[in-house]
Amino acid sequence: MANKRRLFGTDGIRGTANTEPMTAETALKLGQAAGLLFTRGSHRHRVVIGKDTRLSGYLIEPALTAGFIGAGMDVVLVGPLPTPAIAMLTRSLRADLGVMISASHNPFEDNGIKLFGPDGFKLSDETEAEIEHLMGSALQPRLAAPAALGRASRLNDAAGRYIESAKSTLPRGLRLDGLRIVVDCANGAAYRVAPTVLWELGADVIAVGVTPDGLNINRDCGCTVPEFLCKQVLEHKADIGIALDGDGDRLVLADEKGALVDGDQVLALIADWWAEEGRLAGGGIVATVMSNLGLEHFLAKRGLSVDRVRVGDRYVAERMRAVGKNLGGEQSGHIILSDFATTGDGLIGALQVLAALLQRGKAASEVCRMFTPLPQKLRSIRYGRHSPLRESAVQAAVAKATAVLGENGRLVIRESGTEPVVRVMAEAENEALVERVVEDLCETLTAAANRLGEANSEAKAD
Repeated sequence: MANKRRLFGTDGIRGTANTEPMTAETALKLGQAAGLLFTRGSHRHRVVIGKDTRLSGYLIEPALTAGFIGAGMDVVLVGPLPTPAIAMLTRSLRADLGVMISASHNPFEDNGIKLFGPDGFKLSDETEAEIEHLMGSALQPRLAAPAALGRASRLNDAAGRYIESAKSTLPRGLRLDGLRIVVDCANGAAYRVAPTVLWELGADVIAVGVTPDGLNINRDCGCTVPEFLCKQVLEHKADIGIALDGDGDRLVLADEKGALVDGDQVLALIADWWAEEGRLAGGGIVATVMSNLGLEHFLAKRGLSVDRVRVGDRYVAERMRAVGKNLGGEQSGHIILSDFATTGDGLIGALQVLAALLQRGKAASEVCRMFTPLPQKLRSIRYGRHSPLRESAVQAAVAKATAVLGENGRLVIRESGTEPVVRVMAEAENEALVERVVEDLCETLTAAANRLGEANSEAKAD
């Protein structure tokens, strides 16, 4: 029977810091198990470990380091760097494994662990399941002998390597001279490298969200609080604004008028531009079930296709590799440009948008508004230990909503892979209908979640 994943969600392991599964003990076991699984061949084995700016990184990093050393792996520590930098360094250093300690856009109380294979891509579900299976087995007999233990070292020029790699993605001969750019780094992993890249390429940079203290990552800033970016763009009279998330693998933009530009518009812009230049591979892009139908209609008029996959940027990357496409992403701002990176990279995505602005010689408000989205509403309902999705009342409500929307609308309901919430998304041409469908479903979900919560409490008391 195939191993099942319990620890891993859609983007690694995630949870409240110093509480299972985000404890030093679990991190130690994870390092041991992943180290043993990726110790293959007679060469000296190596793992790259990076992190964001959360206080709990100081808890998780040494525990993982001890685990990998115990498995016989050398550990290369690079400190706070964006997730895509860890993917890049894993390949660049010919490491056997890469690890990013981050809970991405979550508040500081949470943390997470993302794993990359030697090719720089996130591990498959099957490989994560193998690691979990190993974690539950007797590891001690298989750990390294005293003379075969790994060593730990710090790579002092890691940030510089990523900075140069990111700069090289701007088309040859282009500079950002004359552009006034606000960059919001969410007090996260990109707080040093993102402003540096933009400045070295010639931009006038207003950097915000660049004073991390271990507790303020994503707090009132970053791509999950886009109104802050929009306000900063207007206040500083900038040409464009760029907001990243806590680990730098997502972005949203604000044009010079302070209007928000989401991941779907970024995908449309880059796809249109690359198609014009003959750089778009595979005749289209890969997106998720959450991307707006307006994106699909826009690209269809240009003869370009949209392959849809379930939510999670690694599923986007997997499909891109399978069908030979070099552009994909999510409405939430993960933009994967496989000519340059193996995972979502907010900074590199932003540089492609900036290049399009320069080459088309127009303002961001003209270039970044590629299509009119269909009315779409997304809400999240938090639950306790058990998801309400399998409740009969919820399933009946979902069937009714699907029928109401009909063939001209879409309904997507899913459990988040990173936190205990159910996400409800509906879209159709009739905005009032979309609003009503989502509100009705959320009422049913909330009632079911409350019933399950009461039942859980009663069961615990008994």
